[in-house]
Amino acid sequence: MANLADSFLADLEELSDDEAPVPDEDEAEVGDMEEDGDDDMDDLEALNYDELDSVSKLQKTPRYNDIMQKVEEALQKGSDISGQGMVLEDDPEYQLIVDCNGLSVDIENEIIIIHNFIRDKYRMKFPELESLVNHPIDYARLVKKIGNEMDLTLVDLEGLLPSAIIMVVSVTASTTSGKRLPDDVLNKTIDACDRALALDLAKKKVLDFVESRMGYIAPNLSAIVGSAVAAKLMGTAGGLSALAKMPACNVQLLGAKKKNLAGFSTATSQFRVGYLEQAEIFQSTPPSLRTRACRLLAAKSTLAARVDSIRGDPTGKTGRNLREEIRKKIEKWQEPPPAKQPKPLPVPDSEPKKKRGGRRLRKMKERYAVTDMRKLANRMLFGIPEESSLGDGLGEGYGMLGQAGSGRLRVSVAQSKLATKSAKKFKEKQYGSSGATSGLTSSLAFTPIQGIELTNPQSHGNLLGSGTQSTYFSEVGTFSKIKRT
Repeated sequence: MANLADSFLADLEELSDDEAPVPDEDEAEVGDMEEDGDDDMDDLEALNYDELDSVSKLQKTPRYNDIMQKVEEALQKGSDISGQGMVLEDDPEYQLIVDCNGLSVDIENEIIIIHNFIRDKYRMKFPELESLVNHPIDYARLVKKIGNEMDLTLVDLEGLLPSAIIMVVSVTASTTSGKRLPDDVLNKTIDACDRALALDLAKKKVLDFVESRMGYIAPNLSAIVGSAVAAKLMGTAGGLSALAKMPACNVQLLGAKKKNLAGFSTATSQFRVGYLEQAEIFQSTPPSLRTRACRLLAAKSTLAARVDSIRGDPTGKTGRNLREEIRKKIEKWQEPPPAKQPKPLPVPDSEPKKKRGGRRLRKMKERYAVTDMRKLANRMLFGIPEESSLGDGLGEGYGMLGQAGSGRLRVSVAQSKLATKSAKKFKEKQYGSSGATSGLTSSLAFTPIQGIELTNPQSHGNLLGSGTQSTYFSEVGTFSKIKRT
């Protein structure tokens, strides 16, 4: 056994010596990630967040300066429609508009980066301000206006923010735990505010240029929401093609700001809506219908943007038709509901009945006629409770059955004409007209009223003329003629 085990171990050692060591894939990936992480950490360490130039670099790029120079030249030159005959993608002005849309998105991102820089620096002075003012440009204006002042009653904030927010900011500043900033930190913060406001001004120039060319680039979209709103939608979305690919629910929220009510009631606060609230159609709609109007406006604007992206209608007729459709729908929503009309009576059925009368119909009516017992059960006496099958008003009510004083529910059924006639025919057939009896005559008579009855056929003749039974009430008797004496 020992020799066999030693041979196995020797074979395993030879196999391990022959095979080359292959690194595991997972270990290799982990190693690569660690190397990448080390490179990123080196970049983060090399990046100095205390300097604004190391964070914000857009204004120093050649692309930014080139586009802004072309935009300023185009604004000074005015609108040029000489290239309307060529393909839209080949038009240099259209390419400039596309570059402007991309630059506006980059400017927006750069403003957010600078806003984070200002917020980190100014947090030592007023830490609660970032939760009270959310918009980056408003925050930068407010920081530049306040500076290192601790008493906000000495600072005029009128026109920068709504009066309600100004009041909340003033009250919060009186109880803040912040301290004054050093001069170097304050100067960096003010420079960052100036740079953010300069970027915002450059963005407005870009949007003004795009707005002036909206009648040529997006005529249908401009016909619905106006050139200013169309330019803002295109700039935020990143171009006409990106706006055309965007769903209507996202177009509705383009440009929406996060509103801080600062503890005030949300009953009168408007729903989240972006640049579409600046459209003329939205402003002319009653407040109760603005939610529906904004959804409708976003849907039609998306359709118009898709038409403009493929140059489906350069004249803008599709956009004008969509605008008219929106206007008619909003007017339809405002109409009062129609008055309730009195319902006319149906036309009387004066045509002759197709169902004819006759013996068969009379028999059927008599067979299905309401009996006297059912008539009494359907009636009720005033002030007298009716009897019921289960008692105490439960079950099926008996109506006037048993209300006559007898206490019984049985009613004497009057014999109908059909039954009387059939009984008379049966007796005539059984007894015969001559009064003679045959050998087949039986004393058992079958009557429809009492069933089998034991009678004497010959006793009828004796009883008719006797005084024991009056012939006046007899079923087989006739009228008798009485002579006066």
